[in-house]
Amino acid sequence: MNRKNMTESDPTTPTPYQARLADQDLKAALQRAGGVLITGPKACGKTETARQIAQSTLQADIDPELAKQLEILPEQALKGATPRLIDEWQIHPILWDLARHEIDRRREPGQFILTGSTAPGAGAAKHSGAGRFARLTMGTMTFLETGHSDGTASLFELVKLPAGEKIEPRPSKLEVGDIASRLAFGGWPGNLGLTAKQAAANNRDYLETIAAVDIRVPDSTYRDPQRVKRLLSALARGVGTEITTTTLARDTELSRDTVREYLDSLERIFAMQNQAAWRPHLRSRVPLRETPKRHLADPSLAVAALHADADVLLRDLEFFGQLFESQVVHDLQFMSRQEIYHGRGADGLEVDAVLEIAGRTVLVEVKLGSSDTTIETAATHLKKFNERYVAGADNPPVLLVVTAGKLSYTRDDGVHVVTCGNLGA
Repeated sequence: MNRKNMTESDPTTPTPYQARLADQDLKAALQRAGGVLITGPKACGKTETARQIAQSTLQADIDPELAKQLEILPEQALKGATPRLIDEWQIHPILWDLARHEIDRRREPGQFILTGSTAPGAGAAKHSGAGRFARLTMGTMTFLETGHSDGTASLFELVKLPAGEKIEPRPSKLEVGDIASRLAFGGWPGNLGLTAKQAAANNRDYLETIAAVDIRVPDSTYRDPQRVKRLLSALARGVGTEITTTTLARDTELSRDTVREYLDSLERIFAMQNQAAWRPHLRSRVPLRETPKRHLADPSLAVAALHADADVLLRDLEFFGQLFESQVVHDLQFMSRQEIYHGRGADGLEVDAVLEIAGRTVLVEVKLGSSDTTIETAATHLKKFNERYVAGADNPPVLLVVTAGKLSYTRDDGVHVVTCGNLGA
């Protein structure tokens, strides 16, 4: 996968479709289910990915005749070559039940693709769609998808390695400055081919739209844009951390109830998500904390919210490290197609990410640095966490340190060290 140019642009040349990890997932889902629901933040590429396979399209958010049609001849909205894409279906929630009934009638897979950037309110769809719809979540592009990672250190291959077996050392061409630029630029498909300045302007516009328009969409409730922007800035400062509603309320001068309500709305438009705390399968005398970590839909939104850029990140390595961890968690989620957890004991022992692949637990520490001391500290945390919470499981866990360094390899103690420039699906 070729890395995209982020310094030059030709506005007269359309950017071609960039292959996504979701492409094959969508094809597979259409082979097993009557419909596929694709959710994710606006502008993450849901519609373009669906269009690569859809044979007809209904755009529910801009079709001026659709409301009348659904009132008089609702079944006509579903007519068209299949798979039929119904974009932003939640604008007219009846489309969900119409599609469900039509899937039951046709009794064939691959009939509809429904995309949505807003989770519908309670009762919007009268039936869950179980047995009719497969579900696919998309996010912004990973380092692998934008070509910043060569993918030579496959996450799934690491899981398949027998305990004690090492990966072949491999270098990465990605520089720390490249990583800072990519975090500021973001993984938005619409930014591909733009300059860094243009991408930054788009990211700031995205935040303005969230604050002024999108956050009201889930329940048609007015929310003060200035308050929303204060909350987004507070989330940006605490990105990738266990920042609490109490802290957010103090930082924004909002009530805790208001913060909770705003956070819920941001989650429903997929602008932010919580990285839940992991719970071990085995009983442990040492309790794990249950506070989630907060992430925005893309680390570039945190950069935009704080009016920062790549140069600022290089001067503020602590914040750079937070963003880097958030990006790695984001990429692990969409490369593994699994929910990513974090683990922290009451005594402070922690790992940055926990996931399950093919019956094996993967424990991950994320480090911007890659010095021997930094890697040793990360490896020690992984081994201690494993001994306390995971040891005794049927399959030994994979212990992984993801860095911004220049080399991927396996240590003598079995801990894998993989750079973000090599990390692949």
